[in-house]
Amino acid sequence: MSTKLGDDKQRKTPNNMKILLNSMSNDQQKKYIKLSGSEIEAAISSLEAWSIKDSKLHRSFKFKNFVGAFTFMTEVALHAEKMDHHPEWFNVYDTVTIDLMTHDVKGISDQDIKLANLINSIYDKKK
Repeated sequence: MSTKLGDDKQRKTPNNMKILLNSMSNDQQKKYIKLSGSEIEAAISSLEAWSIKDSKLHRSFKFKNFVGAFTFMTEVALHAEKMDHHPEWFNVYDTVTIDLMTHDVKGISDQDIKLANLINSIYDKKK
């Protein structure tokens, strides 16, 4: 299977990652902006029902049934893929729990806030 970085063995090699990073533009390397504590607090105050849990943005969503939950997850997944920013999530029947953080910056980034807002708007349409 071919990937952007070559075969799986190459992709896992730290030296190849260094070469990839060196070949990336500064814009690509600075894709995510880590937010400070005060920036996170300001952003979360405008994010309905999100909180901080284990240093991640956290929220649970309730649906009428499993199909509603899965439909929501599918729509979020399509948007997250377009953003190239993917949630950590857990689903049990009618409940979806989402945690957002950016591994590249080891914290919460501007993209987490953007995705949380998008997730809220998707959920609001499903209610």
